[in-house]
Amino acid sequence: MRVLEIAGICIVTLLALLFAIFFRRRLLMAGGGTIRLQVRISTMVPGRGWSPGLGQFVGDELRFHRMFSLAIRPKRVLDRRFLAVEERRLPSGPERLTMPGHWVVLRCVSSGTQIEIAMAETTVTGFSSWLEAGPPRDPSALRSRPVFGPRPTEP
Repeated sequence: MRVLEIAGICIVTLLALLFAIFFRRRLLMAGGGTIRLQVRISTMVPGRGWSPGLGQFVGDELRFHRMFSLAIRPKRVLDRRFLAVEERRLPSGPERLTMPGHWVVLRCVSSGTQIEIAMAETTVTGFSSWLEAGPPRDPSALRSRPVFGPRPTEP
């Protein structure tokens, strides 16, 4: 009888955690201005280290919340005043297995720090508009100017 009680408590706890994760995601999406994206957290292994999540546009910030996390605070916050896109490419190698085929990888620089984000090609248009719609930037704050080149081609 004691074993059944412990198993029941474990199952209820697991279900409560799953409910909390999905409820948190629902709350983030309810506020509007939310997109699906992946951020490269680690670059130790080429093509790996991507973390799926939700990006939330709040004023001049893009806040990245990890998909499977109970954290209330975002994992990364990108300020558009210091953000520039350096390169746009299609996923290659192992990246093609972790992302849908219509996604694009953007290599960005934020206050001198390199960061890679991936999102759907249709979402890139909205992201570019949000990035360009910000207030005038100080050119010395960016390492290079934003580049929105032609559509990426298959390697």
